[in-house]
Amino acid sequence: MTEDRFPGNPGAGRLPLPRPPRASVADGGLPRPAPEPAVAAPPRLEHPVLKALLGAWALAACSAEETAAVEDHLGDCGVCADEARRLREAVGLLQRPDSLDLDPGLRTRVLESCLDRRPPRIPVPEWATAYDAETARLDALLQDFGDAEWHAPVRLRWFRGQDATSRRTTVAGVIAHLLAVDGLVAVALGLDDPLGPAAGGTAGKPAGTPAERTEAFWEASHFPPTRSVRGPWREQAHAIVRTVSLSDGDGDRGTTRAGEAERGEDPGTVAVSYGDFELPLRDALVDRAFECWVHAVDIAEAVDYPYDPPAPRHLRGMVDLAARMLPAVLAERRRAGLAGPGDRRHLVTAGRPGRSLRLEIEGRGGGEWFIPLDSPAAVGSADHEVAHVALDDVEFCRLAAGHVSPEEAAAGQVGDRTAIRDVLSAAASLSRM
Repeated sequence: MTEDRFPGNPGAGRLPLPRPPRASVADGGLPRPAPEPAVAAPPRLEHPVLKALLGAWALAACSAEETAAVEDHLGDCGVCADEARRLREAVGLLQRPDSLDLDPGLRTRVLESCLDRRPPRIPVPEWATAYDAETARLDALLQDFGDAEWHAPVRLRWFRGQDATSRRTTVAGVIAHLLAVDGLVAVALGLDDPLGPAAGGTAGKPAGTPAERTEAFWEASHFPPTRSVRGPWREQAHAIVRTVSLSDGDGDRGTTRAGEAERGEDPGTVAVSYGDFELPLRDALVDRAFECWVHAVDIAEAVDYPYDPPAPRHLRGMVDLAARMLPAVLAERRRAGLAGPGDRRHLVTAGRPGRSLRLEIEGRGGGEWFIPLDSPAAVGSADHEVAHVALDDVEFCRLAAGHVSPEEAAAGQVGDRTAIRDVLSAAASLSRM
């Protein structure tokens, strides 16, 4: 063999040179390398046995020797190799690397999307949409609850005077509370009182405050409330929304009390009695939507489940209602000696501007409100601003729900300290059982 046979590759065809001898380990003082273990040959198994092992191999349930035998066989047998591939793909579908649990927020997002995009067969008045949405969200949360969740402990919290107070109940007890208090709206619409004839009210005028009605409902139960309370609460909520929707249209006017709708009057002005005060129906339904959301958060925390705030337009309506109620609550606290005296030099007649606190609510449900400080009949005015408070929208709602104290509320504060303290305290006193 010569180089002439490989003209384009000089040196090709030459015999390889022998390698130089390796230096002895003993010469360098290094330890001798351990001998490499001999690789055991896979056991010799028959084809039917190897084919029967394919399922166990796909599930990684074979021994090391069986795995080696199967994999050695797959290199020679195309039929078994195809079967092994199909089995491995099937195992991949059965054993997903990710958790099979649904995203905890998926139901809420789907429900919100449906509520935002699907037009109802009977349009719901804008002032009732928050109540419709919040009752639907809470009902979706309750849907899969078992007995353990229904009896999970919940503590209702609110402010009374200057002090925080609470009442221990269960998830089922919270729904019973919502059923009893929503009954105030139901009776105003001419629907049945969930407390029954024993409630002692009159037509369109239910008996008792929200707290009194709740205690009466709990005491009338032979046993603590259970999951069975969900059905009556849901049916009452549907009846309320259906009644106000029919009453707000041009067709069937429903059963709205006192014939307001039949006379063409705004059904949103129907008075709803809370025992010691009244709200027009349009505000009462926003108030009930707010309570539904607050107690839904209480329930979600009790069962360790996430729960988002309402839609921005609904959240802003709740903030607006609380801000509009603050002047009257502040005046009531002043009469009870729980707030500083108003500045008589700035007392004004109805409809005139007076000393004001600017309440700035940040977030998607926020805005600005000027709260008159010396008289609920006065008008808030930027020209008479003596204090400025800034709060996050959800934080303000937590304050109004009695879930955070005025001292703990994360608020930016500038100006008259007494006015700021009185307004934040008045916001906390909006809460009730």
